[in-house]
Amino acid sequence: MAILVTGSSGRVGSSVVKALLARGKIVHGFDARASRHASANYSETVGSFDDPQRCAAAVDGASAILHLGAFMSWKPEDRDLLFAANVEGTRRLLEAASEAGVQRFVFASSGEVYPENLPAFLPVTESHPLNPTSPYGLTKLLGEELVQFHGRTGKMEIVILRFSHTQDAKELLDPDSFFSGPRFFLRPRIRQQEALGNHAVAAVLRAADPGQEAHVLVRNENSRPYRMHITDTRDMVQGILLALEKPEAAGEVFNLGATEPVDFVELLRDMAEVTGLPVVSVDLPGAGVCYETSNEKIRHVLGFEPEWTIKRMLNDAAMAWRERAA
Repeated sequence: MAILVTGSSGRVGSSVVKALLARGKIVHGFDARASRHASANYSETVGSFDDPQRCAAAVDGASAILHLGAFMSWKPEDRDLLFAANVEGTRRLLEAASEAGVQRFVFASSGEVYPENLPAFLPVTESHPLNPTSPYGLTKLLGEELVQFHGRTGKMEIVILRFSHTQDAKELLDPDSFFSGPRFFLRPRIRQQEALGNHAVAAVLRAADPGQEAHVLVRNENSRPYRMHITDTRDMVQGILLALEKPEAAGEVFNLGATEPVDFVELLRDMAEVTGLPVVSVDLPGAGVCYETSNEKIRHVLGFEPEWTIKRMLNDAAMAWRERAA
């Protein structure tokens, strides 16, 4: 019997596939893009999650499913795609899995099911109210409801993992990275905000441009620097495999991510030491990002032990930066 991994060509999914193959498992991938992992134990279905025929083909012969694939966008014009993939796609995959007799279904949800910018209490535990403030967070919450429904009404074991923000370490100092570029570099952030239609924010950022490439330390309207969890992909893989294998995981919801949040003041200072670029501080409207999420439950119940601190990640990023500069 195979383990089905959706999102098999993505950052986390491809790493999970490699880890499973290294353990000698038979793995089937399912994604909109081909990944072609080079192994006799790997096969894949290419297509959309909301395509019932593709779903049926993907789950055929699977004993467990790691539903890690999702569509991520914060652009208004992408709303239909967002709900089609993350809600309708999850519904169709669950129904196909139930019909096929899949034993365990692990669902990658998101910390965005919480109101991370306006938490009711800190640290955010699994009992925190679920009040997403982004359409993406809403689609993941609706996905959770679908998963819970199948857990209540069927025989399939379900596990929900609320993912922390995840990065490959080498991305941290990559201006072209989808996440880290706009988060830590000024000009990529300007381009991101313009693409999202946030022209007023882009203008504030542009006014701070020192005339050369620079890092950006974003603060909220009260000059409070951002603070959030950044988790290495390798630690996420560890947590996902525990959710797949541990009997204690069945029926549970876990926050999955780094133990300590990242202080952006310290991180940007350390980044600048590596790159030699100036750090520009910019105050933006709104409450900003400042939260701490507890991973105590998954550490206690499943034995999750994250190993890749932000300092270790930055060491890897620094090596990648120097290789690109050479």
